[in-house]
Amino acid sequence: MPATDITAERSYTDNQFNTREVFQSENSKTVCGYFEPGQFIPVHAPDSDVTIVVQSGTGIVRDGDEIHNVSPGSVVTVPAEHDRGIRADNAERLAAVLVTAPPPTDAEHEPVRRGLQADEFEPGV
Repeated sequence: MPATDITAERSYTDNQFNTREVFQSENSKTVCGYFEPGQFIPVHAPDSDVTIVVQSGTGIVRDGDEIHNVSPGSVVTVPAEHDRGIRADNAERLAAVLVTAPPPTDAEHEPVRRGLQADEFEPGV
């Protein structure tokens, strides 16, 4: 059974959010996500559910048309095919565990790559 500690995996980068994979199978994927202030995963809508558990920091999670303010202990699940994204507040780092089921395909992450390249939280939305 894979096990880790979110603090032990902690790794931030200056240019974009960073993830550390904990586990992946054909059924699910678990990563630790680390965001410097203002960093984000752009809004996209893959064909998988995601559950985000915030460990530290504050930010927002986009779930369709809803915006959830999150802080340590927040748990947000966004169903498959709903627009989703996560952004750290501008004042502090954010660390969260993200579990997707099933794992999104590479093609489904194309909007993420475009949004990061354009530095847009909501590319084409």
